[in-house]
Parts: sequence; structure tokens; C-alpha cells
Amino acid sequence: MPKMRKWIDVIESRRQVMLGMSGLAMAAGDNQPYAQNTQPRWRGFNLQEKFTDTPREWLAVAPEWGRRNERFQELDFAWIAKWGFNYVRLPMSYRCWTRPENPYELNEATLKEIDQAVLWGKRYGIHVCLNFHRAPGYCINQAYLNEPWDLWTDDRALDIFARQWASFSARYKGISSKVLSFNLLNEPNKCTQDQYARVVRAAVLTIRAKDPDRLIAIDGMFGEACLPVLQLVGISNSIQCTRGYAPFSLTHYQAPWAGRPQVLPRWPMPINETQVWDNSQLQRWCIEPFSSVPELKSRTFVGEWGCWNQTPHKVTLAWMENMLTLWKAVDWGWALWCFRGSFGILDSARKDVRYEYWKGHRLDREMLELLRAF
Repeated sequence: MPKMRKWIDVIESRRQVMLGMSGLAMAAGDNQPYAQNTQPRWRGFNLQEKFTDTPREWLAVAPEWGRRNERFQELDFAWIAKWGFNYVRLPMSYRCWTRPENPYELNEATLKEIDQAVLWGKRYGIHVCLNFHRAPGYCINQAYLNEPWDLWTDDRALDIFARQWASFSARYKGISSKVLSFNLLNEPNKCTQDQYARVVRAAVLTIRAKDPDRLIAIDGMFGEACLPVLQLVGISNSIQCTRGYAPFSLTHYQAPWAGRPQVLPRWPMPINETQVWDNSQLQRWCIEPFSSVPELKSRTFVGEWGCWNQTPHKVTLAWMENMLTLWKAVDWGWALWCFRGSFGILDSARKDVRYEYWKGHRLDREMLELLRAF
């Protein structure tokens, strides 16, 4: 622990020099504990510039997701704000700011690019959520990656994970949770709830050591809805994050990384001869597991949702309207996966959309206006 403390202090010193007069520091008393009913309902998008550090991770299965550790784009923030949204989630790979041979050393140039995204969020009135989509020893897309550790069982992986979050915590200390939150780990899977809770608590401990009030978003266990982990509900100033991918056979129709579901989707969508995916089924599957826990009624957020571009557009919009109606009724915010790309409102490459040509992009105006209505 003394070595950890010394390391955190070094990071804090560097942060103070870097941030300087950035204008991001909060006013006294500004970092109050989170409650959805006391803040604007967050509605926005996932931005994927740092989703991967190299295209080879996804080249064989879905080249679209093979990013190059790119810079975030200010125009994305400007357009998101222009259209009335107020949230972005940044699903990132830890490999973007570390090297495999030394995962304890963070690349300052890459971190400054993340700083810039936080600054743009402040400038345009958009909350920024930092997420480890690929963490040391774990990623939901593990089949396409080559991690040298297992986050659930390897103490070295857990140490790297906790230290990296400690670094981000020290770096952004003093920035209001109205501006910035941390989503610790994307979609835990192939572990027990106890194993996942151990990882979360280790990260929370290091974050709280430097920034006691940082808002922390905790994903539920992976699935179409990412169900809550009840033993983590009591963590101070935290929210639980769910998903909007139910039914998976509709949202990921023909997606190669999801096993290529084969049944052409429609909405409502039959499950078998006697059951059907419809509004009531979504209510039972996606809403009730959270709304039945008193502490989560106003502390739940949909961190990802959407339909891949092979699902028919009319089906996609009908399903989206159903989901949006349910979430608005319980006052949950959401972040569409994604902004630009096959799930998004810009350049989705759907073949059954009449696009509007907008500032060099193909805009799905019908989807945009549906989102704006909720």
C-alpha cells in the first residue's frame, strides 16, 4: 500500500501541472451525490475513437470497430449539443494509453486527448463518461483479443486495473461529477458476482482515495439487459448501468461478432408459439429488475443500446420507440451505440433509409427526430 500511495501522489502532482487554469475545476459544493431526479436526464451517444488501439483486433470479423486510437472530434460534441443531447460515453481500450511491455506507464499524449474530450464536454454542456471497454485482463469481446491475464483471478491484472483508475481519479480530481463520471468496466461476463464485486471495490477504493465524490457508474452482469449486482448497489455516489439490447436476435441481427442471429426481425417479435417480445415483455425483462429495487429507481442509466444496420429500419424505429417510452416513464437516461457508424444516426450504411446529406455525412433524420422526442 505505501508504494501505491507514492504512485498516486506522483500522478496527482502531474495532474496539477497539466490542468492548470483549464476552467474545469468545480465550484465549492458542486459535486453533490448523484440523483437522476435532481439532474437533467442524460441522453446521448457512445463515441468510439479509442475503442481499440489498432485495427487488427477486429479486422477479421467486423472492420468497422477496428479503430486506430484516434482523436475525439469537437464537431461530434457540437452537433450532439445542437440537437439537444447532453451526454457522451467514451468506451476505451486501456491499450490506447499503455504499452503491453509496461502497463503501469501511461502515455501522456493519449491522456491529453481524453482531457480534450472532457473540456469539450464542459464547453458544450455535455456530460462525459469515461469507460474501460477493454481493461487489463478482460473485455466482453475477449474472443478477438489476446489478454495476458484474467482480471477475475489474476492479482496482477487487478492491480493494473486499480492503478489506472487511480490515475484517472487523481488526474480529474476537482472536476464536478455533473461534468464527468467513471464507468469502471464494460459488461462483466464469465465471472461470478463475487469476482466482479471484488474488482469493482478495488477500483472504487483507489478512486475514493483521491476523489471521494466522483460519480461511478457500475455495469450490471452482461446480457440483453445487464442485470444489477445487488451487492454493489450500496456504493456511495454510484449508479447502475443496464443495456438496451433485448431481444438480441433483433438488435444484433446478422452481426458477425454476435453469432449472426438468423431470423428476420419484426416488432413485436415472436419468441415461440405462445410468447412474443413486445412492450410488456420489455417491461418485465429490462425495467422491473431495476425498478423493483428501491435504491435503483432513480439511479439507473442505459449505457448502450441500439440496433445494428441489418435490422430493417421500420422495425428498428418501432422497437426504439417502445424502449424510449419505457425509459422515459421511469426517468432513465440513455446513450445510443453509436453516434457515427452502423448503429447510429450518421453514416450507418443502412440500405433501407432515405438519408439526408448533412455536412458531408448521411443523416438518418427519422431516427434523429425520434431520439429528440424522448
